[in-house]
Amino acid sequence: MAIDTTPSPVRPPQVTLGTRLSTRDKLVLFVLCAAQFMVALDFSVLNVALPVLGQDLGMSQSGLQWAVTAFALPSGGFLLLFGRIGDLYGRRRLFLTGLALFGTASLLATFAWDPASFLAGRALQGLAAAAIVPAGMSLLTTTFPEGPARDRALGVSGTLLSLGFTVGMVAGGVLTDVLSWRSTMGLLSVFALIVLPLAPGLLPESRTPDRPRLDFPGAVTVTGGLLSLIYALSTAADRGFGGADVIVTLVAGVLLLAAFVYVESRSRAPLVSLPMLRRRTVAWGNLGGLVTFSMMSTVVFVLTLYLQETLGLSAFETGLVFGVQGVMSAVAGVYAAKVIGRFGARRTLVGSLTGQGLFVAALLGLNAHPWSVWLAVVAVSLASMCHLGAIISYGLTVTSGVPNDEQGLATGLVTSTQQVGLTIGIPLLGVLATTSSDLLSGVHTVLALDAGIVLVAAVLVAVGLGRRKASGAVEAEALGLR
Repeated sequence: MAIDTTPSPVRPPQVTLGTRLSTRDKLVLFVLCAAQFMVALDFSVLNVALPVLGQDLGMSQSGLQWAVTAFALPSGGFLLLFGRIGDLYGRRRLFLTGLALFGTASLLATFAWDPASFLAGRALQGLAAAAIVPAGMSLLTTTFPEGPARDRALGVSGTLLSLGFTVGMVAGGVLTDVLSWRSTMGLLSVFALIVLPLAPGLLPESRTPDRPRLDFPGAVTVTGGLLSLIYALSTAADRGFGGADVIVTLVAGVLLLAAFVYVESRSRAPLVSLPMLRRRTVAWGNLGGLVTFSMMSTVVFVLTLYLQETLGLSAFETGLVFGVQGVMSAVAGVYAAKVIGRFGARRTLVGSLTGQGLFVAALLGLNAHPWSVWLAVVAVSLASMCHLGAIISYGLTVTSGVPNDEQGLATGLVTSTQQVGLTIGIPLLGVLATTSSDLLSGVHTVLALDAGIVLVAAVLVAVGLGRRKASGAVEAEALGLR
């Protein structure tokens, strides 16, 4: 294997390896995690408000899908590109630019006067999120070194990521009922205004010291491929896979991603290092992440249908069920770093996937009796605790041993996996519930497939990563030196 002769990046100050973080370390962690929480909130805060939003702005039922898709397209499509731009030209600069754009876009969405202005705000929010997430994650992994400090930092980040999605579901309904749908977008602008002034004085800059050329062909093919794939899957979730636009964009996405692999194999300065993708930690860690995100999003989707349409719960009562789920995820986040410290990221990832699959399987006991709500609360909460463990441990698995000058790329892969996972689960499995003549039967079918996929993934990840070696051997393997 050729040795990388790229000059080492300017390394930011790193925290100590002690078990306690300094006040400054905590402030840095607060800024980075608050931004991640803000983006996670944006994924779900608008869901409950969509019907009211549509009436206010005069959007059709089919147009409401674009309130979600307009955010998902750029947020997923530009992640890898922006992650690499941060590596080359400055992660803090990209992070601050993303924050400023996110705040501005949220204000535009808050005061939108017609569907076009609202969708423009949502698209700009997605573009900003594509800059904030990989830049924030790579700042976190380069500031907090491998070991207890990074384990704790990623534990907090993963907890707030999961909690942000859940809080968004509950807060969206409350804010819409008490104020209006516009307050959900206004809340996001407030978050940006709080974080942006604190970030410049706390966050270190880091980038490669020279200014290598950006791999433009790679950027075009991977961004186009991801945009096409996310559009196809998002649209299929609403209309199925039979539409001409879905088929064309799905095929285009696959062809563009295949072209991307071809381009990268011949590029002198590739956007994505193919040897990195061949690292076992990167390949199998991302598989675990893809499965945990896609299958858990499917569980939340079908449970929402079950709780409201089979058990007759209101939107607020349904929100309370997922509120319990969010609290339990937060509890899991508190102990995740300790679990990973004791058993290692690989074992935690495999164990978390196994637990998620088993607790989802327990949901097969749901029926039309009102008392089933308690089974739903307990099982989905325990599954979510395992899901949180999988989120944190897969992020650690993928980024461990990766040089600082490629951390943006590694975290870009992590967040791309997250976005694609959140996108593909519902169209692939959720449609089985919505098209079934009997909703409860359809929910059972989806949950059985969901649990089976997660358990199979746990086995594959366990075999793929192999037995844990001594720490030095693991690091050498992660760096592609073995």
